[in-house]
Amino acid sequence: MAENGAIVSAAMRIRRFWRATSPVEPAMRVALARRWAGLPAHIRTPSQTLGRWGLGCEGTHGVFPQCNLSCTPCYHSRDANQVRIDGAHTVEQVTLQMRHLEEARGPRANAQLIGGEVSLLAPDDHAAALMAMRAAGREPMSMTNGDFDYEYLRDLVIGPDGRRRLRRVSFAAHFDSMMSGRRGLPRPVSEKDLTPFRRRFAAMFDRLRAEYGVRSFLAHNMTVTPANVDQIADVIRDSREDGYGLFSFQPAAYVGDRRKWRDGYRVVTGDEVWSQIEAGAGTRLPFRALQTGDERCNRTTFGLWVGDMYFPLLDDRDPRDLRVRDAVLDRFGGLSLTPGALSLFLARVARVVVAHPDVVPVALGWAVRMLRKIGVRRLLRHHQIRPMTFVMHSFMDAAQVAPAWEQLQRGETSSDPETRAVQERLQACFYTMAHPETGQLVPACVQHGVLDPEENRELRRLLPLIPAGEACCA
Repeated sequence: MAENGAIVSAAMRIRRFWRATSPVEPAMRVALARRWAGLPAHIRTPSQTLGRWGLGCEGTHGVFPQCNLSCTPCYHSRDANQVRIDGAHTVEQVTLQMRHLEEARGPRANAQLIGGEVSLLAPDDHAAALMAMRAAGREPMSMTNGDFDYEYLRDLVIGPDGRRRLRRVSFAAHFDSMMSGRRGLPRPVSEKDLTPFRRRFAAMFDRLRAEYGVRSFLAHNMTVTPANVDQIADVIRDSREDGYGLFSFQPAAYVGDRRKWRDGYRVVTGDEVWSQIEAGAGTRLPFRALQTGDERCNRTTFGLWVGDMYFPLLDDRDPRDLRVRDAVLDRFGGLSLTPGALSLFLARVARVVVAHPDVVPVALGWAVRMLRKIGVRRLLRHHQIRPMTFVMHSFMDAAQVAPAWEQLQRGETSSDPETRAVQERLQACFYTMAHPETGQLVPACVQHGVLDPEENRELRRLLPLIPAGEACCA
């Protein structure tokens, strides 16, 4: 009997291991197929990652709209700073929104904890929101202006009982010279003024890992206008070694509080911004090998810094690299990437390779080409290889989005070419927000350009800065 019990126990362990190392869970396969089918036909190309590699990114809304800096331009509507921070409201709404995303979109995605300034949340509420996101299969990233101290970060990852409650964190810090009110630099004149602040922010996470073993991923965001577009290259050069794994640049779109806008903000083109990013990287950045959504909205290049030189992983003009792209998306699309679980990840990759051994020569050929590009001497001279992703997100003006979205809601395709182009971009949106109260999944441009103003007016009534009955007269 004991022998039979041992056999049954071993069989159960094997089954659990087999399920845990499944490269793509069935629910994710269904979600990917649904996402692919919902894309406009013109972007269902071999380079498209939506519906093949993943579902796209997600974000929260209406959970903590207040901010402690004033930025021109900003997507915030005029009522955002009249809403008080309320931790219970934040955690409740984050939980509801993430559950809806899990049910309506699929079991796994990256999601941003975004609203106003995330560090205005109490550390316990911030941590609870992140854990709610993970419970719904989301890998969270906290969006911040970076104007907080190390003690806040420590209290976020270490609970009141003194134990570590978060083993890893992801933050995206927004730094640009249109932001006013930052401690120590209330009114920056140029992007270079912010270099020490970018460095200080990243250094807090180095300290966090040294003292508590908490790992981190850092992204750097920057809004681009004619006033700072020619400073992009210097931002990259000055901060590329500070610890950021991603640099994201967003040409300003005409959304938010109209009182903050001045003439000229909308004239920066995507090509102009991308050329400045390339100047900072010191090389051409091929963005057509892998596409995320609509090219009119997003450009992305993945690569490596080796010393002071940047090497893109894929060249969109090299057919051999495109074959690598095809092999990765076809064989590894939807792969379950469990952060921090290296053994599970390697087991999943091994299962794909065993099932599709044709990927081995393709991968080896790519590795040899990369080695030749980088050079053995350079690799030996620079021991640290730093992955880096460059991204540009081009959001749309509210005046463009409103009529296009209204027609889509009625099931209409616009006969006007410009409006139809906006509709296509909305249907291909990489960045989605959940409305569990209506069952909708909403593109970010719709949320910020169309829905935020009314939502923040309602939040102002629900969460006033001065609760009813507490105001007094002088």
